[in-house]
Parts: sequence; structure tokens; C-alpha cells
Amino acid sequence: MRLCYKAFFPVATTISQVVQTAGSQLPMNSSDLNLNDAELFAYLDEMLSVERTSSIEQLLRSHPELRVRLAELMQRRDQGGHTIGEIWRRHRLSCPARSQLGSFLLGVASPEQADYIQFHLEEVGCRVCQANLADLQASQSSDGTQQQQRQRRYFESSAGLLRPGQND
Repeated sequence: MRLCYKAFFPVATTISQVVQTAGSQLPMNSSDLNLNDAELFAYLDEMLSVERTSSIEQLLRSHPELRVRLAELMQRRDQGGHTIGEIWRRHRLSCPARSQLGSFLLGVASPEQADYIQFHLEEVGCRVCQANLADLQASQSSDGTQQQQRQRRYFESSAGLLRPGQND
């Protein structure tokens, strides 16, 4: 899901109108509120932690110059900018594969791989990988209960066959 500029600029019909109208009224400062472009791109891609996303949303509500800057970044990205960083983020090249997350969850990943995955989940705070890991944990716990139920049904269905003297 992408952020819609109309939530912040309901009168404007296009991003370029947002930049032209709001940009002409407000001075731009490249160090607005200590947010860099990479962090704003991560916000647009929903790659930040919930807490950080919430704080940026509050800043956007209270600082019109930041909304203008965000609109400019959205316009620049939508025009097809292809930097290495954008490609890296868009294709999630630093994210471990789901099978690697599964190995991490089972505790069979190499120490280097486990360290990287832990860093990626905790320090980078990749929400996509956190969601993948949570899904794997949920499926692992449901698989365990299904296996126990299956074993119980096998035992119950064959309990009569295991009693001595009844099958003679």
C-alpha cells in the first residue's frame, strides 16, 4: 500500500500540483526535522518500525514543509529514478529468503547467517521479514498440534489391535 498524497493535500489533483502550489509558498530546507531521503523512502515503502512510522506521520501532520518534501520525493520516484539504492530497496536484496528464515527459526542456520538475520530483524527492523518469521512461527506451531492430533487418532484407531488375545 502506498501513501496517497491526497490525504495531506485534498485540494490538489496531482503530485506536481502539490509540489508547485505548496512549494511556492513554503521555503524548503534540506535538513527538515532531521529526516533524510532514505528514511522518507522507507516510510513510503512501509519498511520502518511501527513506532517510527507513527512518529513520521505525526511530523507530517504538523509540518507542511515536510509534506511538500515527501510529495517531491514521491514525484521523483514515480518519474522512474533508478538508483542502486532504490533498486536495492524495491527488490529487498538485503532480505533473507524465506527458507533462510526457516533455518534460523529451527536453529540450524550457520552462526554468520543467524547473526545477520537477527541483525536484519532487530536492528534494521524489516517489517516484511518480521511478518515472514511470524508466519513461519505460526505455521510451525499449527503443524505441531496437527501432528499430535494425527498421532492420537492413529493410536485410538489401532488401540483395539494392540490388546493381546483379541486378535486370535
